[in-house]
Amino acid sequence: MTKNAIIIGATSGIGQALARLLSHEGYVVGITGRRVERLAQLRDELPGVSIGRVMDVAEVDTARARLEGLIAEMGGADLIVLNAGRGSIKPQLEWPNEARTIQVNAVGFAALADVAYHHFHEQGVGHLVGISSVAAVRGGGGHPAYNASKAFVSNYLQGLRHVVARSGLPIAITDIKPGFVDTAMAQGDGLFWVASPDKAARQIYNAIRGKKKHAYVTRRWRLVAWLLRVLPDWIVHRK
Repeated sequence: MTKNAIIIGATSGIGQALARLLSHEGYVVGITGRRVERLAQLRDELPGVSIGRVMDVAEVDTARARLEGLIAEMGGADLIVLNAGRGSIKPQLEWPNEARTIQVNAVGFAALADVAYHHFHEQGVGHLVGISSVAAVRGGGGHPAYNASKAFVSNYLQGLRHVVARSGLPIAITDIKPGFVDTAMAQGDGLFWVASPDKAARQIYNAIRGKKKHAYVTRRWRLVAWLLRVLPDWIVHRK
């Protein structure tokens, strides 16, 4: 039986790689992104049936309406992946940059997660996947709004998991925490344990198939997350 998947933020990096993988696995794929040309190019590259919609997650009301429309056009969705996000290393704390990050990563995420949850509740089944980050584990000075907004993503997903548990419905909620992935957001050389988008997508797909509650990508980042939780501030803040 063919399944329908929607990926919010599919025009680059992890989202793009995951769209290709899901299409190869036989899913009908709905893809969204801000850039019209990249969206059209990705649709041409996908081997299976796909539907593309331009979406800027920062424009919350419009984004919600477009996700609802895409779900209706596809006749429902079995899997919705909220991958859209932004982040940059600007320790000067420029407010427009901080505000945009919060709007996309926190407000936009919650707005679309709400649409997904209500669809799955009405449908009686479904799987919501949110792309958080290892950065969610602890505040960071490189871009405080990024770490904080990703912590919001993980916390919000945990809350939805409690809501689902009370409903008794078979709705899966998966929190994906990537470490460094070779994308534009990674910004720079000298990073360690950098995974390719294809490798990250494969591990995310495995987590989806296993209906896992949490998954680190790649798996070794679980160790880094543990260290971030237990190390004292004087070590973490050391230059």
